[in-house]
Amino acid sequence: MSDAPLNTQPSVRLAFYGDDFTGSTDALEVLAFAGLRCALFLKPPTRAQLASLDGHNGFDAIGVAGDSRAMTPAEMDTALPAIFTALRELHAPILHYKVCSTFDSSATIGSIGRVMEIARTHVTQHTIPIVAGTPALQRFCVFGNLFARSGTDGRIYRIDRHPIMSAHPVTPMDEGDLLRHLARQTDLPMASFFLPDLEGDRSAIDAAWQRALAVKPAALLFDTATRAHLTEVGRLLERDAQRGAPMFAVGSSGLEYALTQWWTASGQLPAVRPSYDRIEPVAQILVLSGSASPLSGAQIDAAIAAGFADIAIDARALLDELDWKQTFVQIVARTVAALREGHSVVMHTARGPQDPRIAAMLDALVSGGMSDAEARHRGGRLLGQRLGAIAQSVLEAAPLRRLVLSGGDTSSQVTQVLGPDALEIDARLTPGAPLCRVISNKPHLKQLQVALKGGQMGDANLFVTARDGNMH
Repeated sequence: MSDAPLNTQPSVRLAFYGDDFTGSTDALEVLAFAGLRCALFLKPPTRAQLASLDGHNGFDAIGVAGDSRAMTPAEMDTALPAIFTALRELHAPILHYKVCSTFDSSATIGSIGRVMEIARTHVTQHTIPIVAGTPALQRFCVFGNLFARSGTDGRIYRIDRHPIMSAHPVTPMDEGDLLRHLARQTDLPMASFFLPDLEGDRSAIDAAWQRALAVKPAALLFDTATRAHLTEVGRLLERDAQRGAPMFAVGSSGLEYALTQWWTASGQLPAVRPSYDRIEPVAQILVLSGSASPLSGAQIDAAIAAGFADIAIDARALLDELDWKQTFVQIVARTVAALREGHSVVMHTARGPQDPRIAAMLDALVSGGMSDAEARHRGGRLLGQRLGAIAQSVLEAAPLRRLVLSGGDTSSQVTQVLGPDALEIDARLTPGAPLCRVISNKPHLKQLQVALKGGQMGDANLFVTARDGNMH
């Protein structure tokens, strides 16, 4: 069978590209838990890859995990057109550009506005729906303003007042109004579909939808405050996608929730679904955290209190041009030794946003000639790649059953270095960060389960649960 990109796959209901790996597994989780057959690839799959995986039964959804959340607009211009074209050739009626549920992005890094401009050139000229609310993850869009629950105190904040996202080290959210936020990234005309448009009966909702489309905005932002709102969004999207041309949509996993809720309500999905709730304990796991969020710091603290070996990584030393290899060898040696002694290990570059290791790394890069923005962007990417090489060396020397990666950019870079063929869902670890089964012929990856979590995902005991399971 040819290795050319797939040209026809009529059973595919949805194709998506995740702008980082944690967000990609979030979308995969929603689809799998709804009873759909789906797999996540690192690049658009070939016929041979699909044939080897799907047993000729076909996939309902296919995803590609990317890292455009950390790209500049120029890098997006180079990378995304070919990916969007390949995904369009899957002939799915809906092509979803999956972003983080917190929509953190800027005009210079991870620009969602630039993505919409690229899509308008290479995919479709039709209105791009933007789905922001994800009630299942405690994310709500109300009159265009995004709100999100904080994992540190359980309270819901407007995103520009969120204790984690307002202080994101690369793309801090300082604007709660999403259309104002996106207008900093593109000149495309955008409109809104607010809560009152979703509150009437279906004939009223349909009429509001037609009025919204009649002015032909380049993009249309949906409010979502409840599960019922999201189901109506799914109904509108599926109906609009049946016009023949592919629909390009932007949004969080709220889009997957919207569609699967509507498909369930309309009887298109099976009533009996596989269970993903059981996580078996394992003797030991490896956690690699590149997140600086307060919640990740609490998760690291809980893991160490539960007996995990503590491997603190000096990010500055790991990026030092002259001595980084020595630092690399020392980290790998310490980690392998701890694993061989039977310990679980948590490796980390920070224990919360005030960890001095962050400032030390950035200061060293700036002293070496980078601007502050370059230090955060290029330095962060290089750090992720070095962490990926560490994970690769550790797994080759001490094969494990389970790996947890913490931090969106870290997860993307590490997974790209590891290079699995694909991921499929194994179990529910925490909403938005499932435990996945790696598909690979590489010996050190064959039996591996991996969880990819953003810095704000899970509770304080997440790493401990990943080791001990949930069967007690």
